[in-house]
Amino acid sequence: MCYISFIFLLMTSILMVFLGFYFIMNDLIYFIEWEIVMLNSSSITMTFLFDWMSLLFMGFVFFISSLVIFYSEDYMHGDFNINRFIYLVLLFVMSMMFLIISPNMISILLGWDGLGLVSYCLVIYYQNVKSYNAGMLTALSNRVGDVALLMVIAWMLNFGSWNYIYYLDCMKYSFEMEIITFLVVLAAMTKSAQIPFSSWLPAAMAAPTPVSALVHSSTLVTAGVYLLIRFSSSFNSWLNIFLLLISGLTMFMAGLGANFEYDLKKIIALSTLSQLGLMMSILAMGFAKLAFFHLLTHALFKALLFMCAGVVIHSMSDSQDIRFMGNLSFQMPLTSCCLMVSNFALCGMPFLAGFYSKDLILEIVSLEYMNIFGFFLFYFSTGLTVCYSLRLFYYTLCGDFNLSSFYHMGEENMYMLKGMVGLLIMVILGGAGLSWIIFPSPSLIVLPLLLKLLVIIVSLIGGWFGYELSKCSIGSGLLSMKLNLFSSFLGSMWYMPYIFTYGVSYYPLIIGYNSLKSFDGGWNEYFGGQGLFYMLMKLSGINQWWQYNNLKMFMLFFVMWIVVIMFMLYI
Repeated sequence: MCYISFIFLLMTSILMVFLGFYFIMNDLIYFIEWEIVMLNSSSITMTFLFDWMSLLFMGFVFFISSLVIFYSEDYMHGDFNINRFIYLVLLFVMSMMFLIISPNMISILLGWDGLGLVSYCLVIYYQNVKSYNAGMLTALSNRVGDVALLMVIAWMLNFGSWNYIYYLDCMKYSFEMEIITFLVVLAAMTKSAQIPFSSWLPAAMAAPTPVSALVHSSTLVTAGVYLLIRFSSSFNSWLNIFLLLISGLTMFMAGLGANFEYDLKKIIALSTLSQLGLMMSILAMGFAKLAFFHLLTHALFKALLFMCAGVVIHSMSDSQDIRFMGNLSFQMPLTSCCLMVSNFALCGMPFLAGFYSKDLILEIVSLEYMNIFGFFLFYFSTGLTVCYSLRLFYYTLCGDFNLSSFYHMGEENMYMLKGMVGLLIMVILGGAGLSWIIFPSPSLIVLPLLLKLLVIIVSLIGGWFGYELSKCSIGSGLLSMKLNLFSSFLGSMWYMPYIFTYGVSYYPLIIGYNSLKSFDGGWNEYFGGQGLFYMLMKLSGINQWWQYNNLKMFMLFFVMWIVVIMFMLYI
């Protein structure tokens, strides 16, 4: 099953990438409408949009998923349900295909919901309480985006068609289009885990590592960015400013959080979150093509980074804590090489995949009109990226091995290594190749010397700070212990997981319980049903006491009535 899927996906990916190059060079767009059924003059049609963007993205998704499936042959070795796992991954890729090639909101919702459903099945693949909680958090966070897309479909009834691509320019300044684009941004924020929906992304690390490599590189989290790239031409200024602020803060928050995290996969997940913030913020500034370029290069090195993490975790008897690692460069040289190349690409090391997109983004930011706060978020987040990357490097590859004595580690898993080497070649060559193909002419950005060198200066400062952080050992007085409150705030994603998991379930339930106890079972009963019943019982008891007495009571009442009647007649 693994080999068939691998060969099919790899061949398809090569075909798609070459078709994408052909479409760029000849400036082609194919718009295909397939009429599925025609009933009483109502036709159900499926539309496909093939342009250079959709073809290139499909090629990259197929390429990464083929290597992930090849890698899974070793990683999931011994799993009785490996075929089920492969089917789920293929369903995941198919849902992503629906989303990429659809210019129609209905079929986009089909792919969008497919991604959400299959991601839930993959997150709970290892069946335990932690996985179930993570899967539920992932599914429920993404449901917000699904509802937003359903509302987009409802609003698009005003236009007469669900093919959004017809209306992006001609309806750009209409009130309906403003509402639709805002709802699309909301949907993309949930799928791409922007603030305040960020807490599900590190939680989704409960899935097997090959799934993490696929999800965090080219499928689930990039779906929101891709949808925004398609809609970007119809964004108005206030929506761009809102998106720029949210994505900039997400980038900053994830970079800070990764420096306080000790779980290997969560560090890489927070790194993904930071890069998604970078893509969205440059997209909000109006550079959709540049955001797409970074999306493709990021897919390559992030998939490789997760694959390396998977090999390390596999060899460490499923331990993910970086404090137990160390000196892996001697024991796992090839894995360490791949890990360092992908780490350097993430930092923007010259001539690797990440450099071509990241450096260009930062220089465009320096060139464009932007306030000091946005400028600070961009550059400080870049420094934080280098910081956590070097911290990870020193914890895992240098120093002493901290797991246990006489522990043997090696690189016997050939399928994993072959899959990683395939991606390694693309990480080294992919950035340059893509920049030559996507941008027909080179970008000349002229800046003052200090502004031009600012990226390097910030990266070097971040690297030095990461080195200083890596000196903290388990037994010493940790910096984070001295600044406990501060570090718990920064290291827990600004309390977002607490607020949006515990906060949305525990506190409303407590309020409901207290209101039930105090009102429904308390004062409401006292003044309402039970109190009224008690009062009537008392009054009827007094009435009975009167009536059970002897004749003098009846006579007394009779005399009283006579007196009252006489008095009334006299008046």
